[in-house]
Amino acid sequence: MDIETLLPTTNEDEMKKLMKDLDRERSYREHKCWRQYITVLVSIAFCTFQLFATLKGTIPTQIVRASHLAFVQFLAFLLFPATKKMAKNTLPLYDVLLAFMGAGCWCYYIINFEQIVRRAGAYTALDIVIGIIGIIILFESCRRIVGLPIMIIAGCFILYAFIGRYLPGFLNHRGYRLSRVVSHLYYTTEGIMGTPIGACSTFIFLFILFGAFLEKTGIGQFFIDACNAIAGSASGGPAKVAVLSSALLGTVSGSSVSNTVGSGSFTIPMMKKLGYRGEFAGAVEAAASTGGQLMPPIMGAAAFLMAESVGVPYITVVKAAVIPALLYFAGIFIMVHLEAHKRGLKGLPKNEIPRFLPLFLSRGYMILPLLVIIFFLCSGKTATYSALMGIVSIIIISIAASFVDLANGKRPRFNLHDLIDVLCAAARGIISVAIACGMAGIIIGVVTLTGLGLKLGAGLVALAHGKLFITLLLTMISSIILGMGAPTTANYLITSTITATAIVHCLYGGSAPTPEQLLPAHMFAFYFGIIADVTPPVALAAIAGAAIARAKPMRTAVNATKLAIGAFIVPYMFIYNPAMLMIGADKLSILRIAITAIVGMFGLSVALEGYAFTKTGFLNNFKVSKSVKKSMSVIERMCFMVAGLCCIESHSVTDLVGMAIIFVLICVQLLRRRKAE
Repeated sequence: MDIETLLPTTNEDEMKKLMKDLDRERSYREHKCWRQYITVLVSIAFCTFQLFATLKGTIPTQIVRASHLAFVQFLAFLLFPATKKMAKNTLPLYDVLLAFMGAGCWCYYIINFEQIVRRAGAYTALDIVIGIIGIIILFESCRRIVGLPIMIIAGCFILYAFIGRYLPGFLNHRGYRLSRVVSHLYYTTEGIMGTPIGACSTFIFLFILFGAFLEKTGIGQFFIDACNAIAGSASGGPAKVAVLSSALLGTVSGSSVSNTVGSGSFTIPMMKKLGYRGEFAGAVEAAASTGGQLMPPIMGAAAFLMAESVGVPYITVVKAAVIPALLYFAGIFIMVHLEAHKRGLKGLPKNEIPRFLPLFLSRGYMILPLLVIIFFLCSGKTATYSALMGIVSIIIISIAASFVDLANGKRPRFNLHDLIDVLCAAARGIISVAIACGMAGIIIGVVTLTGLGLKLGAGLVALAHGKLFITLLLTMISSIILGMGAPTTANYLITSTITATAIVHCLYGGSAPTPEQLLPAHMFAFYFGIIADVTPPVALAAIAGAAIARAKPMRTAVNATKLAIGAFIVPYMFIYNPAMLMIGADKLSILRIAITAIVGMFGLSVALEGYAFTKTGFLNNFKVSKSVKKSMSVIERMCFMVAGLCCIESHSVTDLVGMAIIFVLICVQLLRRRKAE
């Protein structure tokens, strides 16, 4: 028997349908005949322009950003229908008109750029009309591709700019005319063409292009095979494979749903065949796939936006994300391990999994481009330069591999058709990111115009009566609600703009924090926005996992939330102790924090799972029912939980107390298991 026999009966078409139903970014038209050539030519032109602008480096920033938006708006209406239920093989005339109008509004800015700059704020009536049309079309493309949440929020912010004079309390401002709001949002670099689009039109695009190259080389299957070779034969092997492979795939793909469906089509059936419950199998894949966006170095493209928003080097964000991501996946991995031992689940037979050394020798070259990027980032190079070097390396490797194939009389594994597919995938992949960044620019533009940012932070802190923990709790709830159903980049932009300011205000009051001091607040909002993908009631990633596992969606979501316990606890810890993000800490302290925090995650996982080393309960020697005897007592679970929290808290005293309690509890468990045996 080989792994193919463990795959689901669901065919590839059903997987695509599931992905398109749950992931707006995947619900695009697949044109045939002459319409296909138009989208291909525009996609190639888009990618070519982006690479040229990056390499040349002398094109004005506003021209690059406006051109980026023009291409995005044109492709958005060619590729994405007005509703999911509309036919995917047609192109209505109104979509063609919207495509040309959306692109034309930004072309107007490009053509009249010098005149607009020379007028220095003296905008004509035509300028305002073009701006209004451009903003309305951006809203429509957002409704189709990104979803209603960010569109509604941006609309409320625009409304706030007009009616601020009528609002009470800290929300009051003098109000602005239509021409002032439109010109600020459309023609300045503090609105739609602000920092988010600036990041999107440079290194985010390059990393999406890099990810498209990686996907075409088959790196996803290599990750799954490699993880199978490493952990497939261990207890509960397929579940551990799901955790490892999803961590690797998620950082590149940047989508919880597509990652769940992509790797879950392999791992979930294997978990079920081994004996895992459907709800647990789907939850493991959903929690691990969602956590992939928290995994350095790419983090679903949000890391680049965070670096730009906070004002720190990209490598600082990557380093800050290492320990929290390690704890998140350690928690899932430990709970999977405990569940496997609790149920007596074994791994896959060794004859059903690939051998690591032959696999690495035959396909290990696929990870070289990732290593190239990490090398240049660690060497102090910019994200743009690192991404370019990664793209160059993957092209060289693909060409070399193709020549080897030709020499062996095989079909080249990378040809011109594959290159075109990569460029089209990159152009298609940047659309949702760019539109989300444009909408976030509207929100940021209103914030800068009205000074709302500080007011929101002060208002939330006032609601919490200045208490940091209550402020964090309110921020957590707000971020989870705002992050429901939103793509990774939109998720971060929304949550950081609206909620992170409250944490900063509570921590530093009226003083100006340094960029590094801003990072924990932004990371806190980002974590809880991302975890909305597994948190009921929306929980898109959990629903996708449940569909593949043929399990109940809400039960799967509850299990996924339990598995993702690290994402609910760790953010509080790095707010109280920024050293966890490698901010202002020496190497020895960082090592101590990492070790004790992992021990703490073990304690929390045992408390949630109700199992450590034996099924025999604490009350085994008393006259109680057998079911009670075979379960860990509530007292033991509470002790494990308290000890785990003490270790994660990361202070010397609490670390010692937590480690001591866990050591005693483990000894008790081992002695009890020995007695039972």
